[in-house]
Amino acid sequence: MNEKAFVPSGLNFISSPDGLLLVRLTGDWKIGNPLPSADEVGKKLTAGARVKRVGFDTKELKAWDSGLLTFLIKVKEVCSQNKIQLEAEGLPEGAKGLLRLASAVAERKGARKEVKREPFLSMVGARAIEFYRSAIEMLNFIGEATITFVKFLFGKATFRRVDLFLLLQECGAQALPVVSLISILLGLILGFVGAIQLKMFGAQLFVADIVAIGMVRVMGAIMTGIIMAGRTGAAFAAQLGTMEVNEEIDALKTLGISPMEFLVLPRMIALVIMMPLLCVYSDLLGILGGLIVGVGMLDLGFLEYMNRTREALTLTTFGIGLFHGAVFGVLVALAGCLRGMQCERSASAVGYAATSAVVTGIVSIIVATAVITYVCQVLGI
Repeated sequence: MNEKAFVPSGLNFISSPDGLLLVRLTGDWKIGNPLPSADEVGKKLTAGARVKRVGFDTKELKAWDSGLLTFLIKVKEVCSQNKIQLEAEGLPEGAKGLLRLASAVAERKGARKEVKREPFLSMVGARAIEFYRSAIEMLNFIGEATITFVKFLFGKATFRRVDLFLLLQECGAQALPVVSLISILLGLILGFVGAIQLKMFGAQLFVADIVAIGMVRVMGAIMTGIIMAGRTGAAFAAQLGTMEVNEEIDALKTLGISPMEFLVLPRMIALVIMMPLLCVYSDLLGILGGLIVGVGMLDLGFLEYMNRTREALTLTTFGIGLFHGAVFGVLVALAGCLRGMQCERSASAVGYAATSAVVTGIVSIIVATAVITYVCQVLGI
């Protein structure tokens, strides 16, 4: 046999007139080392004289692992594509056994993930169908929640009172620190922004009107609703999602206990009760933040500021704020419980349910605020 070419990196090619291409492997064939590519063998097969067989010489092979096996499998694929016979007699016994084992079972069709680009119209149709199904599920859930709440009003709903008290504590007292911080900062921001503009006209006193009306009518309720959506709504979704994963909800259904009454109703009642109270608390702290700006920056008197705040507020404004809070409580509870009940049975699905609950809750709050504001404008209140 005459040596035709030499390829570095552990490969030598020796061809013979009878169509045999002898691949001589040298060096250390282990993963982590720079190993030759099977493409070099493919180039050799397609160049020069006609090759009918491929053999191996491993006398100078020092060590090997799965890196050698990967190379051999790729060489075998190249030989199959070119209809060339592969002779494995010159390989180490272990490598021959592993190569036979790798080739014993044909690759199952569809085992490799095939990336297919979905047509645009198909994608739009799939998203439309998904949106339709999601809307139907949401309407069904809202209907079941409404029926359950009516049963509660007539004293026919079944749930544990101790769960309700625990949820009241979780939604109320435990939420006070973050509500306090956000409300004071929001009052400071409203007072500071208003002061910059009103000082141009010498009307600094009306900062009290801006802060009081803005906080009590809508801003206090919105910020409290967003806080509760990120804090409590996500917690509800995670709790119910975990119960769905652990098949606890299926167990309740098997026992004849309605999950809507046992799980959703107490959470909805707790938020409906606590959200207006938290809104009132947020309004007071927001007014306190505005007071700090008015007294500290604008040199307004404490009594002067408080009297102006009292004149600016009305029972109508206060009632609108409480109505916002009650509506937001229902929306946050429904969003959290809905996403929790829709959770699939996997660990990642619980995180997705919590995230989806926060997004759904915040979007619902913004839409509800727009609707209530428009209705109040139409009614002139």
